[in-house]
Amino acid sequence: MMVVKVYGEARAACPQRVMVCLLEKGVEFQLVHIDLQQGQQKTPQFLLLQPFGQVPVVEDGDFRLFESRAIIRYYATKYADRGTELLGKTLEERALVEQWLEVEAHNFNNLCFSIMLQLVILPKMGKVGDLALAKKGEEDIGKVLDVYESRLSESTYLAGDHFSLADLSHLPGLGHLIEEAKLGHLVTQRKNVNAWWEKISSRPAWKKLKNMVH
Repeated sequence: MMVVKVYGEARAACPQRVMVCLLEKGVEFQLVHIDLQQGQQKTPQFLLLQPFGQVPVVEDGDFRLFESRAIIRYYATKYADRGTELLGKTLEERALVEQWLEVEAHNFNNLCFSIMLQLVILPKMGKVGDLALAKKGEEDIGKVLDVYESRLSESTYLAGDHFSLADLSHLPGLGHLIEEAKLGHLVTQRKNVNAWWEKISSRPAWKKLKNMVH
């Protein structure tokens, strides 16, 4: 098996999504560091790999793919018979995984990024974040997590009683909100969300990734 090259930054959420998936599947990979602060993702050389100037990109032999959720779907399918089963076994199970993956992408992720931008990313760049915007984002993401709280009263994980890509995809964003934006109360105030987070964040693959990053 060839070593997969993952182009990105170890602390960035989207590359983390891909790396934790590869760890769950036991797929060997090499992180090729792209310095986002220095704008390396916007250089002509990198734009040949990813025309939108974003990370991550993976190279797997002659095959190249970008967009983190497309990448995790690819590896969960390619290595369906090894490591953690992440897709669901029946058509209905897979459909629920897809549904909650879409929820993460469209209802959770944008709010998460907006909050991180104002509270963490801009201050790191020496700029002042918009605290009112961050507060609005916090309120809005709270409403999303209220939906999760209800869903997780019915099942152990988002797509049912098995860990899947739907849960895995939340790990980087929620981790950043808790650790860097100091918004852990969004999780701890919701009993079912908190129990779910405890389960998914204690997985060996996520712990291994956290050790690689720090």
